[in-house]
Amino acid sequence: MEITGSYNLILVALSFVVSVFGSYTALRISRQIGRAEAGSDRALWLGLAAFAMGGGAIWSMHFIGMVAFDLGIRVSYDVPFTLLSLAIAVGATGFGFLAVGHAADRPARLAGAGTMMGLGIAGMHYTGMYAMRMSASQSYGAALVLASIAIAVAASTAALWLAFNLDQTWQTVGGAVVMGVAVCGMHYTAMAAASFTRGGRTVELGAAVVSPNALAYGVFLMSMLILSIGLAFEVGQRALREEQTPSQIGDF
Repeated sequence: MEITGSYNLILVALSFVVSVFGSYTALRISRQIGRAEAGSDRALWLGLAAFAMGGGAIWSMHFIGMVAFDLGIRVSYDVPFTLLSLAIAVGATGFGFLAVGHAADRPARLAGAGTMMGLGIAGMHYTGMYAMRMSASQSYGAALVLASIAIAVAASTAALWLAFNLDQTWQTVGGAVVMGVAVCGMHYTAMAAASFTRGGRTVELGAAVVSPNALAYGVFLMSMLILSIGLAFEVGQRALREEQTPSQIGDF
């Protein structure tokens, strides 16, 4: 028998908030990649941008959005597969930032990197879905799966273009909102593609599983804290650089 779920609107709202804030943080940090002088500095900013976008804006939004969907049955999440989905999100985003670099104005390279990053994000989502442990089986509608992948590719391409083409604060804020809408659109389209039927895999009490609701709020708070630290670090480094080169003061 098919199970019809419902959404916890508070968690849906939190998923959007963390996606927008993560996107804003990542877009600000990504501006430092091209400005870094040493290879180690560039690697630092690349890693921070990948974690902010992949881990904050995308994965945290995805996990909170999954937990927001209430099937009316007990659902837990396998820890290794959940962590794998996080690694895929960060890795795919890092690959995109690295591949584009200073070549965001090259359409072919931007499209290729956006496609690979989008496929990685879609893979992250469906890996995270596989991590669900419950007394129900999953199936997917092909049309909505393809739609979710297309949205992921479009959102990834937009993120890479925005990351290397925005300079003003208002542009970054607007870009972050657009990214938040796109990421949430991809996620909830992918969720709509899933159907759940009673039976199939069951929750194994002895397995490495976690209770979802408390963890969703924990993921939100931890993500916001880490993103805030990353943003504060970017602001501090920008201020320090502007003190050293006062004639090149830019948008703060």
